[in-house]
Amino acid sequence: MRAPSFFFLSLLLLLLLIHISIHCNAADSQLGSEKVTNLLFYLHDTLSGKDPTAVPVARAENAVPKPDNPVPFSTIYVVDDLLTEGPQRESKVVGNAQGMYISTAKKGLTLVLGIDFELTDGPYKGSSFVVYSRNPVMQGNGRELAIVGGRGLFRMARGFALLQTVYLDNVNGDAIIEYNVTLLHH
Repeated sequence: MRAPSFFFLSLLLLLLLIHISIHCNAADSQLGSEKVTNLLFYLHDTLSGKDPTAVPVARAENAVPKPDNPVPFSTIYVVDDLLTEGPQRESKVVGNAQGMYISTAKKGLTLVLGIDFELTDGPYKGSSFVVYSRNPVMQGNGRELAIVGGRGLFRMARGFALLQTVYLDNVNGDAIIEYNVTLLHH
């Protein structure tokens, strides 16, 4: 029996590549072309006062908030934080962040976030993206979080958010965080 010729194998490979290309182009035409969007906003996470935006819903028996550790290991918080244009609380509200975070470090402050960031104003109103990532708060500015999905105009989003702490009260845990977001989406 004769081995298949180089021409035959090349032709078969070409047909396979054409088939794959047609299916990829069909998927792209249904979703539209991929876009890059950059966003900058400020998240206000308030644990203190009469109207907190982050509330503890579970924690280990021995995990008690202290002045130097307001978010102790094992604590789970549910959040409904405001997103604003500027770092001041009075800045224009552009969205909200709803979800939860968990304090996961026995020493220091590291959180795992599962939060949906919805924009409620501007050209992306009604669209959101999802962060599910580890946030090593004590590593300072430039922390990078993963963006794993989205909806609306951010359908099939992926990307990253670079965080800078604008304000952190180590006694009560209140914080204002700058989010510089880069999204790839359809």
